[in-house]
Amino acid sequence: MIHKILVANRGEIALRIMRTARDMGIKTVAVFSEADRNMPFVRYADEAVCIGPAPSNQSYLVIEKIIAAAVATGADAIHPGYGFLSENADFSQAVSDAGLRFIGPSAYSIRTMGSKIGAKQAAKAFGVPMVPGTDQPIQSIEEAHRIAEITGYPLLVKASAGGGGKGMRVVDVPEQLEEGIRMAQSEAASAFGNDDVFMERYVANPKHIEIQILADDHGNCVYLFERECSVQRRHQKLIEEAPSSCLTPAVRQAMGESAVAVAKACNYSGAGTVEFLVDDALNYYFLEMNTRLQVEHCVTEEITGLDLVQEQIRVAEGHPLPFKQEDLTIRGHAIELRVCAEDPANNFLPDTGTLERYQTPKGPGIRVDDGYEEGAPIPIYYDPMIAKLIAWGPTREQAIERLLRAIEEYQIQGIQTTLPFGAWALRQPAFREGQFDTGFIPKYFTPEKLYDEAADVPEIAALLAAHVWNQQPAAQPTVQAFAEVRSGWAQRRKTGQW
Repeated sequence: MIHKILVANRGEIALRIMRTARDMGIKTVAVFSEADRNMPFVRYADEAVCIGPAPSNQSYLVIEKIIAAAVATGADAIHPGYGFLSENADFSQAVSDAGLRFIGPSAYSIRTMGSKIGAKQAAKAFGVPMVPGTDQPIQSIEEAHRIAEITGYPLLVKASAGGGGKGMRVVDVPEQLEEGIRMAQSEAASAFGNDDVFMERYVANPKHIEIQILADDHGNCVYLFERECSVQRRHQKLIEEAPSSCLTPAVRQAMGESAVAVAKACNYSGAGTVEFLVDDALNYYFLEMNTRLQVEHCVTEEITGLDLVQEQIRVAEGHPLPFKQEDLTIRGHAIELRVCAEDPANNFLPDTGTLERYQTPKGPGIRVDDGYEEGAPIPIYYDPMIAKLIAWGPTREQAIERLLRAIEEYQIQGIQTTLPFGAWALRQPAFREGQFDTGFIPKYFTPEKLYDEAADVPEIAALLAAHVWNQQPAAQPTVQAFAEVRSGWAQRRKTGQW
């Protein structure tokens, strides 16, 4: 049995793990940087250890400091959360070598799936559908041209290591191939220290659908259905939902079984996610495997009734899964909006500042996983996500309406956030009808739509102007006065005061 868990992470995911641990009667240890000294997760833990300055490469990414903190506090397990060291095979191995339990997969599994080329090779051996292309690093420009003749254009040059859209180039014609490869290799080397790239046919604007899997050390593996993650900017997800509105039961089962095959291809244990590209004919292709808990795991929890962190801990303790595939069913619909400190009116650039006002929504079907509180600064050193806003409903339509209500009730002042974008996206006919893909934002979104799309804005402006008229009968309303009222209302929407 595990008695004390050190959480090697920060913010909302650290709190989320600690709460489940407390429910299970397990003590927790927080590690924190100097910038996070006053964060809620530090106070919530039973013990806390400062591991260095604010930059993550001097604190949250230093394996030796984290393991030393675990040993010093008597922790017998480490949970990596997501991000930071969660998919670092050396960290998983170092935790095991220190005699501690790593609440996640083995170093072998992480290493196998951490290389996109290695992952493609492992999955292909189990008959998982692949995008046509290479499963070996490109060795020369001449070889690349030969492969391109078979694969056809457009094609995608892609870094083997890493993710997040780095080291990727779309090539439309042969004349662009050499430059595309050089640029992808340069970016990959800079970002990941590995310039290996491969090529595959470019699937234009597919749906991005992932399958949650859970496996134990006794040979059991199940899939917990899918999550639709196609609303993205810069290859980073903003809105996720479960289940997908487009999959048929037959395709859902086929994708789930393929995901289980991928997990078995690397002897996986714990919670993980297998990601697929899905075209408009519902053909699906393996993309990659994330060997950790996902940010969007909450929507899976809402439709299955499971606590994925609890299941991770139980697997790490050596327990078999307490259910089989036939025991699992989909219950209702859940949608998540990532509330990020970003300005959607300025190309989603990260924003910093202080949460001058911070009040979360409540009510039926609403869940907020966050790690900040009113008055807290938003640091520049870490990911800009400050919360995850999740709505559940018996139907997709009800989940959407609940999420819209929650967005309107969420009060954040002091920084720009993605809340206005979320409200805009949920109202779009393409989203409502489920007719969208990874091209949703570039196809439909422009910054001005954040403030002009609501039909009630002119009406409210008129009502406010009428109020001014009634208070000052002698005054004459002018075009400028109406413009100021409308501008003020738009600004309130922009800053979350609406």
